Amino acid sequence: MSVDHYENFPVASFLVPAPLRRPIEVIYRFARSADDIADEGDASPEERLAGLAAYQAELDRIESGQAPQTLLFVALSEAISQHALPIQLFRDLLDAFAQDVVKKRYADYPELLDYCRRSANPVGRLVLHLFGRTEPEHLAQSDCICSALQLINFWQDVAVDWQKERIYLPLTDLPRFRISEDDIAQNRWSANWAALMDFQIDRARDLMLQGTPLVHALPGRLGWEIRLTIQGGLRILERLRKVRGDVFQHRPQLGKWDWLVLASRSLTM
Repeated sequence: MSVDHYENFPVASFLVPAPLRRPIEVIYRFARSADDIADEGDASPEERLAGLAAYQAELDRIESGQAPQTLLFVALSEAISQHALPIQLFRDLLDAFAQDVVKKRYADYPELLDYCRRSANPVGRLVLHLFGRTEPEHLAQSDCICSALQLINFWQDVAVDWQKERIYLPLTDLPRFRISEDDIAQNRWSANWAALMDFQIDRARDLMLQGTPLVHALPGRLGWEIRLTIQGGLRILERLRKVRGDVFQHRPQLGKWDWLVLASRSLTM
């Protein structure tokens, strides 16, 4: 199992109460399919942006009370209506996916976090809306968890993203550790690279830990789902640190035996 910023959100697992599995599945399908429009296949940037614009048009129809034109958005409209889900959160996701089509670098950490605010945080907030737990402190904690998961995905996928001409490492961090884009292009591991990755690992871990109190505020089964998600992210960071950040040769992933570790650690949170 790798850490991906959608696969690690609760996706209608057995831990989620049955009445909420359907809306969570629909939210997941929306996010996954929109992300695929932006990222998969060999479509041109113009075609990708047009596909995302079509999704925006469907949201416009829902917001104006018109009938959506596709089955996915019919189901999404039902979920939005039944659970009073903020439509802006879906728009934020589409905005982030469109940004992925045209933006390949991030100047600094605040700029990267702004991307996470739109690319990852909306899904966690939507889940909290489904459960009726939208207190400001809980939304903030969810944002920390979701942004941390997004960062972890970036750190483990540095080499993968380079093949898509993308660098999510904040550019201001590279010269601080005497690293250049050429080091990424050449899959060049060094002590400087390890130091850079240690810095990013600490950054993601600290952000994740800021969100962990959320597990105590959520209903039983969802709380356990979030516990496992958090522990999965932290476990990936451990693996990443163990290989000294050498994602060029060792992309950290979790296997079936790691679930025993995650379950054990979840008991003590």
